[in-house]
Amino acid sequence: MKEPVQIYYGEGRGGSAAALGQTLRYASEGKRAVIIQFLKGKGNGDDYGILERLEPEIRLFRFEKSEKCFRELDEKEQAEETSNMRNALNYAKKVLSTGECELLVLDEVLGLLDEGIATEDELIQVLNAKSDSTAIILTGWHLSEEIRKHADTVYKIDAE
Repeated sequence: MKEPVQIYYGEGRGGSAAALGQTLRYASEGKRAVIIQFLKGKGNGDDYGILERLEPEIRLFRFEKSEKCFRELDEKEQAEETSNMRNALNYAKKVLSTGECELLVLDEVLGLLDEGIATEDELIQVLNAKSDSTAIILTGWHLSEEIRKHADTVYKIDAE
């Protein structure tokens, strides 16, 4: 059975929480999950703090070094964090190509396109590294039509 690519996006809150719920479901089935966070800063993402206790089934990676969110950084700091997040994308490809997990969550990865950190083609290259036995979840605020074409299921989360 081919595992899906799911996308949770929109300006409402809850995309990351929905991805976390799916991650917990996979872990409860004895499957391994990897979460890579983007654009949240090292000090943010407190909703994932409990995951440290769920290793090795769920592993969380934050490649950013700054405690601040990306938009709060000066130009030099943004350049450094851009490099760190590009390394995270490369790590995502490695995770997919080695079959390290059954679920890969790329939390707020769609924001890399908004910020000009990555291109659609680069994100599609990551998605193309996926095997049939690995599911992927992408989250973020905005979804391009080109990325949408690579999804099996898309959930739009709106603020009220």
